[in-house]
Amino acid sequence: MLNSQPTEKELLKAVLEPLLEDFQYWFGRSRSLLEKEDLPFFQPSEQLSLLERVKTAQQEVSTAQLLYQTTGAGIEPSILVPWHQLVTECWGVASRWRSFKEKEREQNP
Repeated sequence: MLNSQPTEKELLKAVLEPLLEDFQYWFGRSRSLLEKEDLPFFQPSEQLSLLERVKTAQQEVSTAQLLYQTTGAGIEPSILVPWHQLVTECWGVASRWRSFKEKEREQNP
């Protein structure tokens, strides 16, 4: 029986490419929210700080995507962890925003 285990290159393609695309998607959504809305549960400086971190992460992910596409090299997992933490933080902000908007609609039908 032949070994059907994927090669390292196949694993990278199957896992890393979609992961980097997901980071870009969620950072893009978060950036849009942070640029377009005044989030009442944040101080303006806190919102700006989060926006700057999202912009930086977007640039880092873009660089990682370019390096992967040109060299085929993987990315050290320790580099992915802060991006994952930032996405999780952004999800929390989006959830708080949705809750705020729902309460606002209930109070002002």
